Amino acid sequence: MTTGIKAMKRLPKILCSTLLIGTAALALVACSGNSRVRQPAALVPVSNQFDLQPVWSTSIGSSEPYNFHPVVAGDAVYVASHSGNLAKINLQSGAKAWEVSVPENLAVGPGSDGRTTVAVTTKGLVYAYDDTGKPLWNVGVGSEVLSEPVVASGIVVIRTLDNRFVGLDAQTGARKWIYQRQQSALSLRVGYGMLPINNEVIVTGFAGGRFGMIAIANGGLIWETPVSFPKGFSEIERLNDVSARPSMEGDTLCAVSYQGRIGCAQARTGNLLWFKDYSSYTGTAQSPELVFSANEKSYVTAFATKDGTQVWENVQMTFRDVGEPLAIGKVLLMGDAQGYVHALSQADGKMLARIRHDSSPITAAPIAVGGLILIQSQGGKIAAYSPK
Repeated sequence: MTTGIKAMKRLPKILCSTLLIGTAALALVACSGNSRVRQPAALVPVSNQFDLQPVWSTSIGSSEPYNFHPVVAGDAVYVASHSGNLAKINLQSGAKAWEVSVPENLAVGPGSDGRTTVAVTTKGLVYAYDDTGKPLWNVGVGSEVLSEPVVASGIVVIRTLDNRFVGLDAQTGARKWIYQRQQSALSLRVGYGMLPINNEVIVTGFAGGRFGMIAIANGGLIWETPVSFPKGFSEIERLNDVSARPSMEGDTLCAVSYQGRIGCAQARTGNLLWFKDYSSYTGTAQSPELVFSANEKSYVTAFATKDGTQVWENVQMTFRDVGEPLAIGKVLLMGDAQGYVHALSQADGKMLARIRHDSSPITAAPIAVGGLILIQSQGGKIAAYSPK
């Protein structure tokens, strides 16, 4: 037990309440220890070399303590809050086309293809609406859901916390397929991001340092690849999950595991091109030549996509709990726990600009679409910015 407690004290504060462990006191000890050592770095002065000009902003309501992500489909962005607000917002104007109240609290943000929009409650009920906000159906999936749903090719893909993937008919809610993963002895109680590709497949991570590709049409596993392997003596030290959403650029997929490795693979086969020891729960972003990630200390690192050579590292945001990154143009964007959005140079990692979105954490990756940058905070503010 002593070894386990020491390992828990090394976990980042953001994960203290998300571990699936049987002893509540163990988590409490670890979290109280973290609060004394994880002091966020002071903001480094920066003279903005470009600006993100506000175009519109609105509020959907708080998502805390959960991590909600907006989703874009067509000319609209779909957003949700923990209290059950679900809305369709015009991408260019920020006007709400419709807003409904889901009957129960939500555990995860929406999924949508522009025709069917779904949200999942804290009790594992999936509610679906058509593109006018009219209710279509609701079904239970028998377990808690913390991963964002994917809606593609007439199928709603739900990933449950007990390692099941469920494919539901987007029009009726009828179950079309189910894919069951083996339960792990210990895993992170977080949402496992799913990356849809061409409305045909999803790429996602698994417990135990693995990630893979699943067919949307039938739930079949196309390939599965280990990016890292558990190591250590205690179950906590052996936590090794690929929980963050993988990224893709061209025909290269990259993924990172917590307490494990970062690596890139061929998208078609899953064959690993390279891997390096690394640890992150916020995921990766890619440009044609580089893959970017932030570790649990919020050190931001760039690796060469072709061979994994470290190109640069920025430690200016230590313990600011930066969120999932976005690589766009020549800039890397990411929010932090105090509501700031930081812009780094992809070439050398230098700080180029910073704005204050609001005062609550930004864990979801910014979204680049239609010449705009969309950002949603856990406090519920969603805004569109125009890069200038």
